[in-house]
Amino acid sequence: MNDKLKTKIQEVIGEVYSVTFLDEQGCTSEVRKLNTGKGLYLLKSSFKEKYRPWLESEAQLLEKLNHKGMAVPHYYGFIKEKDSSHLLMSFEKGMTLTAALKAATSLSEKKTLIRSFGEFLHDFHEMNPLDSFEKKDDWLDDQLDKAKNYVENGQADGTIQLLEKLMSHKPLPVKQTMIHGDCTIDNVLVVDGKVKLFIDVAGMTVGDPRYDESLAIRKFLNNPEYINSFYEGYKRYKVTNAEFQYFNEGLYEFF
Repeated sequence: MNDKLKTKIQEVIGEVYSVTFLDEQGCTSEVRKLNTGKGLYLLKSSFKEKYRPWLESEAQLLEKLNHKGMAVPHYYGFIKEKDSSHLLMSFEKGMTLTAALKAATSLSEKKTLIRSFGEFLHDFHEMNPLDSFEKKDDWLDDQLDKAKNYVENGQADGTIQLLEKLMSHKPLPVKQTMIHGDCTIDNVLVVDGKVKLFIDVAGMTVGDPRYDESLAIRKFLNNPEYINSFYEGYKRYKVTNAEFQYFNEGLYEFF
C-alpha cells in the first residue's frame, strides 16, 4: 500500500495499525484486513482493466445499499488511482460457505449449512426489488451484450461459438427478481452456523433468478444429498438440466 493511498484511507477510518492479506480472495482482486483504533475494515483492490469497473460497480452498489437493511457489507469509500481501484468496506465476521463446508466435521453439519444457503437465497429472491434496482431492460440480453464485448476484447474464457449458441437458444423468460449475480459458495458468509451475508456484490441487480440458482448448486450437482438439502431451503423453483447448463456451463464462462 503506497503512502498516498494509506493517507486517503486514514482520512476515512483513522490510523491503520496493521494490514493483513486474506487468503480467500478471487482472481479479480486483492483483499486486505485493516486494523485501526476504530475497529476492523476490509480493503478490496483491483488492478486489471477488466476488473476495475466491476469493483467500482460494487462500490456504487454498496453505497446505495447503506442503511437499506440488506445483508451486505457497509460501504466506507472508493479510491481510484491511475493503475488501481480500491473499495473500503466493513470487515464482517464469519467465513465463506466454502470454508465452512471444509471445516464441518459431519455430514449433518454440511447439510445444515447447505440448507441454510438455500433458505437465504430463497428469501432474497422472494423480496420485492428495491426501487433503485428496478429496470426495464432484459437482464439476459444485457449480459449477452457484455459477453460479446469481453470476447471481442479477449477478456473471456468463453468462445464466440459458445456465445452465438447462447444467443440463439435463450431459455424462456421468467419473472425477474433481485439477484446476486455471482452466487457461488465463495460469495456468501456463514455466521453462527448459518448463511447470513452476501459478499462480492458487483453483479447484484434485478435479473434472472435461475442464474443465481445455477451457480449456487454448481458444486453440489453430483451429490444428491447436498442437492436435496439445498432445495429443502430453496423452494421457489428447481432449474432444469438444460437451464443449469445454459447458465453455469454457458453464460458463466464469460464472467
